[in-house]
Amino acid sequence: MFFGHIKQVEFSHYPAAIQKALAFLQQTDFEQLEVGRYPIEGDVIFAQVLDLVTQEKSTLLPEAHERYLDVQYLHSGVEMIGVSVNPPPLEIAKPYDSDRDILFYKDVENETMLIMNPGNFAVFFPQDIHRPACIYQNSSSIRKIVVKVSIDLLK
Repeated sequence: MFFGHIKQVEFSHYPAAIQKALAFLQQTDFEQLEVGRYPIEGDVIFAQVLDLVTQEKSTLLPEAHERYLDVQYLHSGVEMIGVSVNPPPLEIAKPYDSDRDILFYKDVENETMLIMNPGNFAVFFPQDIHRPACIYQNSSSIRKIVVKVSIDLLK
């Protein structure tokens, strides 16, 4: 997992595919985009613009992906994202959905909470179980962009 601020990116520290995702985040005016999916490099790198309302952590399921990593960028609002790295075997809440590339777990142990403010981004690899859109202090409307990057681009 990587965590940072979009205005303080040292591109040379990231693989080329993640550099493309970060460049898109730096160069795009998200006030002008509608909610939806935007291709960056076909189906191997694409962005999802989302408008959400943060929820209680207990109502959200931790998730993981197999074929894509997530670059989650917060454009507006405040959220917390729970992260658990290298957890023990976990109980599955919803089986892997290959169309959406997502698996949900019932819960995780040793979860660390990241506070995301506008401009923050986090890169979650398949081993990084994460629980996005959690309330930090008060419920918040958020606009976040999730850039999906095919793991195959990192090989």
